[in-house]
Amino acid sequence: MTYCVGLYLNDGIVMLSDSRTNAGVDSIATFGKMHLWEKPGDRALAIGTAGNLSLSQSVVALLRETFTDSDGRLCDLMQATGMFEAAGMVGAAIREVARRDGDSLKQQGLEPALSMLLGGQISGRPHELYMLYYAGNFIRATEDTPFLQIGEIKYGKPILDRVIRPDTPLVQAAKCALVSMDSTLRSNISVGLPLDLVVLRKDHLQFALRKRITEDDPYFTSIRSLWGEGLRKVFQTIPDPNWGL
Repeated sequence: MTYCVGLYLNDGIVMLSDSRTNAGVDSIATFGKMHLWEKPGDRALAIGTAGNLSLSQSVVALLRETFTDSDGRLCDLMQATGMFEAAGMVGAAIREVARRDGDSLKQQGLEPALSMLLGGQISGRPHELYMLYYAGNFIRATEDTPFLQIGEIKYGKPILDRVIRPDTPLVQAAKCALVSMDSTLRSNISVGLPLDLVVLRKDHLQFALRKRITEDDPYFTSIRSLWGEGLRKVFQTIPDPNWGL
């Protein structure tokens, strides 16, 4: 399992993913879950993945090449004219991999599962963020729902609900994403470092930040300490209930 979050903001997009995969407590490995397509001045796209690793790697490999979907349309993310079309191409790749490998996994007693986040911007079109499902269908983030999550979403959601708004500045949004990830890391052993963080400024058409965060990263280390201490201090300021206990 993994955790990946995407934030859709007025000023751009922030995406963060972990890199842990496990097939049991004694079989844990590190695989990057963030995949980028970039042509500065023309487009910048990022895909974060969660679910079955072999399926997600197959989808990404297919997207790195030019392929033809079931309707005979050529799919190439570097030629998509907008993010909606790009999301359709990612969905087509998911369906193709599901058609090829889904039944075989079920025969081995494995339930195929895969979800993806796609965020980015293509020249002349708005920046957008999508969440894609195993069936290849997708939804788009909006001002009413300015963040999307896949994987182990429950632990990191409360801070996002309280902080993230469309007008949240990118730097604060990145900080919030890291706090959300830290909450998940503390509560679920199937999510782990290192982390991959990307930030895309609206209309810049190239990533403003591409960063791998490891265990010894000083800023993330400070977040892990300060957030925990801050929560304990706030908890102590809340009056105890007058229940005679």
